[in-house]
Amino acid sequence: MDPLSCSDRREPPPGVPFFTQAETFAGLREVIDGHLAELLAQGKFSHGAKVGEFEHALAAYTGARHVIGVNSGTDALVLLLRAAGLRPGEGEEVVVPAFSFVASASSVVLAGGRPVFADIDPVSYAMDPASVERVLTPSCRFLMPVHLFCQLADMARLGELARLNDLVVVEDSAEAIGMRRDGVHAGLLGAGGMLSFFPTKTLGAIGDAGAVLTDDDEIARTVDALRHHGRFGRTLGDFRTINTSSGVPGYNSKMDDIQASVLLAKLTRLDADIARRAELAAAYTERLDGAPGVLRLPKPVGARGGAKADPVFYVYLIEVEHRDELAAHLAAHGVETETYYPTPLHLQPCFAELGHRPGDFPHAEAACARALALPLYPDLTFDAVDRVCDLIRTFRPSTSRPATPYSDTSRPGMSHSDTSRPATPYPGTREGARA
Repeated sequence: MDPLSCSDRREPPPGVPFFTQAETFAGLREVIDGHLAELLAQGKFSHGAKVGEFEHALAAYTGARHVIGVNSGTDALVLLLRAAGLRPGEGEEVVVPAFSFVASASSVVLAGGRPVFADIDPVSYAMDPASVERVLTPSCRFLMPVHLFCQLADMARLGELARLNDLVVVEDSAEAIGMRRDGVHAGLLGAGGMLSFFPTKTLGAIGDAGAVLTDDDEIARTVDALRHHGRFGRTLGDFRTINTSSGVPGYNSKMDDIQASVLLAKLTRLDADIARRAELAAAYTERLDGAPGVLRLPKPVGARGGAKADPVFYVYLIEVEHRDELAAHLAAHGVETETYYPTPLHLQPCFAELGHRPGDFPHAEAACARALALPLYPDLTFDAVDRVCDLIRTFRPSTSRPATPYSDTSRPGMSHSDTSRPATPYPGTREGARA
């Protein structure tokens, strides 16, 4: 038989995307269409009734006294910092973990503050309280824990540290919907927190959207004004307030009602999606336990001090010896992965003004060299999990050299002699000087 005959060809196995929600939307189409029909009948597509409906539903789910919808998670952080009392241009500092998405730190700069980086706990990937103590300065006014991947930061120790040093706790809880400590939802363990509804999130929109969560009436009032050009009072769903006087300089950060409509529909199945993610994560852990070259699997550490913690798997992150080569191997077989995060925050070019070098935060740098996120979403099948795990177990690197600690040379065009700086110094500082 001709080895190339059609009858003897084998179709390659289907690829495994890093994220898709096609099945999810197919199942929710009727509900989403209903919300959109109401929206079209109302005729207001931004900062309207659907946004208010979603805020009310999300407040019921999280237990927050106030939920304020905005146009992105990044804006939510900026507005929350401003409302919590950060004074632009005063040299006020915010402690941020060195391992996170860049918005955790860039939001500080956009709000008019200065980020101060701390290292992470190598198991939870969250801010390490011991490192925070080492980096505190007299100018630090805020502490920003980031809840990453599947669990909360150590809020008991960080909260006590904040109390002893008179710091305001503002949570970057972008990934943490459904995560709770003793029944208290992420974002409500300090002055306030926020959520991102970027499409890949556990509760994701079809575009950008975010929300601020807080139990503080004054913070909520200020965020509500800042999102709509600094206008205080009721503006949601009211066209007439476009001409209302602005009490403070604000932003145009309103949530649009199409995103609110999608989020309302998806909120109805959020707990089922969280349970499905937990089942898929457990399947990964069972199949990858003891796999060659896998250094660490996700391990929810639980709340300290006897508190009950509710983990939620947003990302399934593993650490491996030959991360980039393994990612290429998986990609060659149709499996998509993501690197969370390729560059630690203290070595991002946009923060060169802070003067950090490789080695300053070794746990963050090690995670950036070894961490790899595998596909994880409710539409993923267990057969796909099996395929991903089989490929990881059978992977053999071309070199015996494992991943090395992060260095400037791993960034294209960067070296120890690089002296590039932002165009302007950070607010409240002199060029090249630390406040």
